[in-house]
Amino acid sequence: MKIDLTDTTASKVNKALVKGRRAIGTPAVGMVLTLVIVTDEENAYDALKAANDASREHPSRTLVVIKRVSRTPRDRTQSRLDAEVRVGADAGTGETVVLRLYGEVVDHAQSVVLPLLLPDAPVVVWWPVEAPIDPANDPLGALAQRRVTDTYASEQPVRDLGARADTYTPGDTDLSWTRITPWRSMLAAALDQVTVDVNAVEVEGEEFNPSCELLAMWLADRLDVPVKRSLSNGPGLTAVRMDTSHGPIVLDRADGSLATLSIEGQPDRGVALKRRETAELIAEELRRLDPDDTYASALRFGVERLNPAPAPAAVETPVAEAVKAPAKKAAAKKATAASSSRKAAAK
Repeated sequence: MKIDLTDTTASKVNKALVKGRRAIGTPAVGMVLTLVIVTDEENAYDALKAANDASREHPSRTLVVIKRVSRTPRDRTQSRLDAEVRVGADAGTGETVVLRLYGEVVDHAQSVVLPLLLPDAPVVVWWPVEAPIDPANDPLGALAQRRVTDTYASEQPVRDLGARADTYTPGDTDLSWTRITPWRSMLAAALDQVTVDVNAVEVEGEEFNPSCELLAMWLADRLDVPVKRSLSNGPGLTAVRMDTSHGPIVLDRADGSLATLSIEGQPDRGVALKRRETAELIAEELRRLDPDDTYASALRFGVERLNPAPAPAAVETPVAEAVKAPAKKAAAKKATAASSSRKAAAK
């Protein structure tokens, strides 16, 4: 069931939700949390589809906040809120409200969202694209216990990882971290099978892929060994190679779905490591609402500590050359005198 509201208010949206639940015969509220999705018109459909699929595991009230860009100065001074209320089959197993904000109300989205939050229920805010640099201090992020970003969707993922580390607040997380959960589980299980000392690690994957960087930082942080970040054509993460006292341990996934785990002295094993859809990723994040300390530790390790660049060669300035010039001349005279002495002795 869908109810369209034009030039409306948060109070009217709440009334429409109650009316919709009664119309389909479910007057009680059975949601466990509020999921706020902050996106644009272009990405709203995909984000909402992923949230609806995830609601089968986590029944929730989903609020989609779309900030519409005003074309003229006159439009920017005229505030308007349009809403689309969905209940029943059109909203997965929860409720969905699509909020389109126009004009000055764009800068006050929190005042629209706050009256629509479920009482006494956790709030999760998700930015599928264009997340703020400091999610915890964003007006909408301040309403939430958990704040989900995705550096994979940013223009400069590696730079944004550094920004996330600088502004990290307990409750922050990123879908690039969620994507490597199966890799972390498999690598930890592989090290549990043998008693070894890890000497060095190589993480291979696409360039500018934040999941590769996060996995490398996690391994370097946990194992306290040098980690090399190498490049491949993908897709995504392709291999992790560990040099250990027992021999090499390799987890190789060349095709993006089936990986091979190789441990010295054991037969190779096939491992399912398929690239997961966004719905699976967001569903995993909604399973836990406490701070992820492991993510925080890996993030703070720092991208710049991977593959440290060699020290640049010293370049002498004109002043330094002028200072060294007399010494160079004296050395040259001494060498000439020694050469003349050798010639005289030879004669």
